[in-house]
Amino acid sequence: MTAQPTRLQSDIDFNREGKQVTYLRLPYSSNVSAYGWIGIPIAQIKNGPGPTVLFMAGNHGDEFEGQIALAKLIRRLEPKDVKGRVILLPMANFPAAMAGYRTSSIDAGNLNRSFPGDPNGSVTQMIAHYIESVLMPMAMAVIDMHSGGRTLHYIPSALMAKDAGGEPDPKHLAALLAFGAPVAYMVNFGENRTSSAAARRQGIMSIGTELGGTGQVSPETLKVAEQGVQNMLEHFGLVQPVAGRVKRQSRLMYVGGFEYYLHAPTRGWFEPFFDLGDAVKSGQVAGMMQFLDEPLRDPVPVAFSQDGVVICRRPHVQVERGDCIAHLATDVKR
Repeated sequence: MTAQPTRLQSDIDFNREGKQVTYLRLPYSSNVSAYGWIGIPIAQIKNGPGPTVLFMAGNHGDEFEGQIALAKLIRRLEPKDVKGRVILLPMANFPAAMAGYRTSSIDAGNLNRSFPGDPNGSVTQMIAHYIESVLMPMAMAVIDMHSGGRTLHYIPSALMAKDAGGEPDPKHLAALLAFGAPVAYMVNFGENRTSSAAARRQGIMSIGTELGGTGQVSPETLKVAEQGVQNMLEHFGLVQPVAGRVKRQSRLMYVGGFEYYLHAPTRGWFEPFFDLGDAVKSGQVAGMMQFLDEPLRDPVPVAFSQDGVVICRRPHVQVERGDCIAHLATDVKR
């Protein structure tokens, strides 16, 4: 069966030299615009032969660090600075990004659970299909910039997926460490609906990030994001290295299965006994589930199931059963 072409259109010419900043046009017929389209910002900076790298942000709309970093890069980077081709999609799930939500305000689609997408599907599925079937095949690597969004707070991290029990590809690992985040972690490859799974299907490298979160940005997380983008440009040979700049050495870690994650066992108000960066032990009490609407009800302890370091935590006190409260990582010997 022949793959169906994308329904997204654009005036961008991916073979043209120079700098192009325009919009992908996603057809969307609504009650207020019968023959309308949604404009998704896209940019390309191309100068001669060389590698192609795709930079994405706004996969989840409430994750702002990458969106800001890539918007700055679009304004700053010029063809004379580049050897090869840089493609930038700074607000990948545009409806989600404009609403400031994790998922689309139109179809509630989670772009990072929508690959490989569908050219005849929902808005989010059409975006996913375009990214995997049009943009990724042109690239040697994709950098997909995430953060914790409104509901999580991370130590700024870069990440890559790998097969459970297998050794990481040396080139992939080198790119992960080159990003220069405080933490660089490997996670088990198991989810087939993400951008990293899409990259794997296309035979290209994928580096992700988790840069802060809480629905905010800080000077620290933006600095990690912007320096990380510059490091990726340099690592893949797209730009000349900045002379005299000292690059951060990342702490290499691993995130395994379900036991690395701490979830709320019931609805309530979580009182934490830990903070980001704390080393914890399996069986250690992480905090207490309080029931503020039932003052006489005893709190319920919640314990970690794994030794490790807290690299992510939920910033909100009120939780529902199944909410992720935290997750751990363990150190990897180099």
